[in-house]
Amino acid sequence: MSEKADLQPGGRRVRTQKRADMVAEDIKLLMTQKNLSVGDRLPTERELQDHFIVSKGTIREALKSLEVQGLVRISTGPRGGATLVEVPLNRTVQFVQNYLFFKDIDMSGIYASRRLLEPELAAGAVPYLTDEHFRMLAQNIEMCSSHSEGIDTIVSQRQTDLDFHDILASANPNAFLRFNCEFINALLRKLVVYSTDTPHEEHARFGCANVRCHAGILEAARLGDAELVRKRMRAHMDEAFEFVQHLKGRLDGRLLLDSDMAPVREKPRW
Repeated sequence: MSEKADLQPGGRRVRTQKRADMVAEDIKLLMTQKNLSVGDRLPTERELQDHFIVSKGTIREALKSLEVQGLVRISTGPRGGATLVEVPLNRTVQFVQNYLFFKDIDMSGIYASRRLLEPELAAGAVPYLTDEHFRMLAQNIEMCSSHSEGIDTIVSQRQTDLDFHDILASANPNAFLRFNCEFINALLRKLVVYSTDTPHEEHARFGCANVRCHAGILEAARLGDAELVRKRMRAHMDEAFEFVQHLKGRLDGRLLLDSDMAPVREKPRW
């Protein structure tokens, strides 16, 4: 059913929702009412048609809308249909960056937020860190300890530095705090660029400082000292921002593309 235009008093023309968009909203309500979770399947197309009394085309358009939103995965074949999936962080980053594109966001604001959030994230993770977390944290530090003359490799190592923070995030039970920190890290991976005239040695100094800070945080975490972890993470954020300023780091002011969402390397499993 095509989008319909109505006239309000005074002759002003407004647009109403497309039928498929309305059905997509109703399917979301259905998910909520039935308390569906990741891995659960929606009713078949035929069942959804009968339930909402709409055409097959409308149902397919509604499901496609939900797929674009990252809420379902659609498969074809005899056992095909729509299955609920966890909305990918990459897709969420893209949506939020579309919003931030029209805002005045700079590295100063990002690091002011990191200075508040990262220490609490790390301290809150301490009681929940496992041997596997410690292994991954130590492995990450080792990976970032080797520096290359190639700027591409150096930038890649700076991105790998952020994995240290994501490993800590994975242990923190506060899902909202975890999301905010992971979102900022993902934004930094995708959009931060540095001045091309900065000597490679300066980037190497940044990397060495990150390794030193991460090693100190890991040491405090192994001791189970959440307050010391908080203190060292705060100092790390202050020092990191000084390096970013010195290296003229900035956000690449552009909208994220779908091609940006494809992982450039496999992310470690933690």
